[in-house]
Amino acid sequence: MVSSPMAVSRGETRIFWHCWRGLLCAGLLFAVLLGAAARAQETRYFRIGTAATGGSFFEIGGVIASAISRPLDAPPCEQGGSCGVRGLVAVAQATPGSVENLRLINEGQIESGFAQSDLAGWAHKGIGDFAGSGPMSKLRAIASLFPEAAHLVVRADSAIQSLSDLKGKRVALGETGSGTAADAKVLLAAAGFGEHDLTRKYLRPGPAAEELKSGDLDAFFLVGGTPIPAIRDLAKSTPIRLIPLDGEIVDKLKKDFSFYNRGVIPAGAYPGVDTETPSLGFYALWVVNADVDSDLVYAITKSLWHERTAKLLATLDPIGQRFRVDRALNGMSLPLHEGAERFYRDVGLPVDTAPQPEPREVKDK
Repeated sequence: MVSSPMAVSRGETRIFWHCWRGLLCAGLLFAVLLGAAARAQETRYFRIGTAATGGSFFEIGGVIASAISRPLDAPPCEQGGSCGVRGLVAVAQATPGSVENLRLINEGQIESGFAQSDLAGWAHKGIGDFAGSGPMSKLRAIASLFPEAAHLVVRADSAIQSLSDLKGKRVALGETGSGTAADAKVLLAAAGFGEHDLTRKYLRPGPAAEELKSGDLDAFFLVGGTPIPAIRDLAKSTPIRLIPLDGEIVDKLKKDFSFYNRGVIPAGAYPGVDTETPSLGFYALWVVNADVDSDLVYAITKSLWHERTAKLLATLDPIGQRFRVDRALNGMSLPLHEGAERFYRDVGLPVDTAPQPEPREVKDK
């Protein structure tokens, strides 16, 4: 019998099989790890800076984050799943508010966040409260979301009837770093108040409401879309009034700062407040860093204005019903992100009316 040159002994066969088995297992393990790595790379996380709990930004941020998210294992939109961006996981992050959000976005510490249009415009130009830090050139807008109003809240039995009556009183101006604190400062300055003409406290919405209820506070400012949850909840247990913000002070602010307008807090927006209240108004913007991928921002903007998102926002009655794509450029104080601009061009909105980036900003990108 002639032996084949490929013949091997039984012991060699076992060794050969173990080698192949090891290689096969290693190959399978490598394929699994490679697939897992690929899936992990497809999942993208996107933070939305909101504000303190108790404000309208935080409540709305949670709904929007849910609407634009679509994990990889979620069913597709047409099969009843999320209509968000595939592979995107968005998170609403509690922050002090607009001022801090703008700083975090410009520095790239978070991808996006909400901010009042007046403050966003100041930050981008490096004026007002932002003069010391210089222009925040990385700020871009995804959309104008809804109108906001400044609220000045007192107990119903308070002697305070106007902004001028705050002299000598204990007043909460909002949390440090919030849009409320920035706008309260502007209002008080326009009314002629000096730093020591009243006791200024910097409190989040919840603690401010509790101190007003207990009598440890005479009034508090809070800016947001009507109705603001913290004020709504306070009014359910404690009779309140809203102080009108109108007249020469608002006219002066409108003249000095184009982002302000006359606003109205409707009658019945809060329990026991049965008359409409004139106020200072502006818009809430969704702001994003200019360096965020253009295609991603396009997809996020498209998801924001999807009809399924509108249904989710409608549960936040009445503020959620104010979200409309035809108003997405209202009160715009920032240049649009190029991804958002592309979406609005596709749907026929007049994007050329929005502020344009400075030439140096385009060059830096």
